[in-house]
Amino acid sequence: MMTDAAMPELLRIPHPNPVSEAERVARIADPGFGKTFTDHMVTIRYTEGQGWHDATLGPRGPLTLDPATAVLHYAQEIFEGLKGYRLGDGSMAMFRPDANARRFNASARRMAMPELPEALFIESCRALVDIDRDWFPSAEGGSLYLRPFMIATEAFLGVRPANEYLFMVIAASTGNYFKSGAPAVSLWVSEHYNRAGPGGTGAAKCGGNYAASLVPIAEAMQAGHDQVIFLDAKEHRWIEELGGMNVFFVFDDGTIQTPPLSDTILHGVTRDCLIALAREEGLTVREEPYAIDQWRDDARSGRLVESFACGTAAVVTPIGKVSAPEFSFVIGSGGPGQMTQKLKSRLIDIQRGVAPDTHGWVFPVG
Repeated sequence: MMTDAAMPELLRIPHPNPVSEAERVARIADPGFGKTFTDHMVTIRYTEGQGWHDATLGPRGPLTLDPATAVLHYAQEIFEGLKGYRLGDGSMAMFRPDANARRFNASARRMAMPELPEALFIESCRALVDIDRDWFPSAEGGSLYLRPFMIATEAFLGVRPANEYLFMVIAASTGNYFKSGAPAVSLWVSEHYNRAGPGGTGAAKCGGNYAASLVPIAEAMQAGHDQVIFLDAKEHRWIEELGGMNVFFVFDDGTIQTPPLSDTILHGVTRDCLIALAREEGLTVREEPYAIDQWRDDARSGRLVESFACGTAAVVTPIGKVSAPEFSFVIGSGGPGQMTQKLKSRLIDIQRGVAPDTHGWVFPVG
């Protein structure tokens, strides 16, 4: 594996014909989520025996792939998601790219892919935010969403790790993640589908995990809900996570609980932040299993007063209602809870430079 000292230098090639200012302003006025892309992208190639090479920050454009490219047949692919923010003084910053770099390499190890030097991951993201900072949307809650990813690019047919890979970073101007605009989301319990199983790839951020969630998410939406909640594959009782977010529970005694990390649950960066912030407030946070019947009964008795989901894309999202074919229950008042709002505000204030960053989470872009 290439060391940080041997990292390739990132060659910068500004876009010769970027989107006009007028067009860019029109696009970012209401960018939605994940569909308004910026002018540039990062590409870095890996070849077995040579390591990482040809690192370029250049114009965003299409890829040309051989029909036998390994990712198309054997799904060697991983990705990350993080955000760039504009701070109060007008400068740009990223939030915890080092944590994303570590998780990216953990995913790479699980998927038999080469690890990328953390410094190269961070610099790739920083350089893209810097060159495309004008794409930052002015809408409330807006950000530059960064998508680093890696795919196997060797052309061959055969079940083995590829010898060639492509690492890329693209960026999108983004607004709110959920389209409904409701103060709290409604969840559907997936009874027939599992997101991941023990020994599988549940803790890796790979596309296959998300592909497996598409049918149950569609079922949830057809039933009138915003998202799906997955249970464990063995007993189909223990709560794991949503289609792309971790989940927390707040009780009437002020304590907080979240399912423990395992090889079936993604190690969320936002999850880690919220646990740290809650404990700073002097709150007890338990990382313990929590069953769907406990969730239902505690919500009905009033012992459970709030639930929320979290992730980079949606940040913190209150959960108001949970339904399954045999039952349905409302959490608290069905809207955002006081603890949920407090933790969300604390996190967002740090991300945007409003509150002091005592954890070293904010990385200035320059």
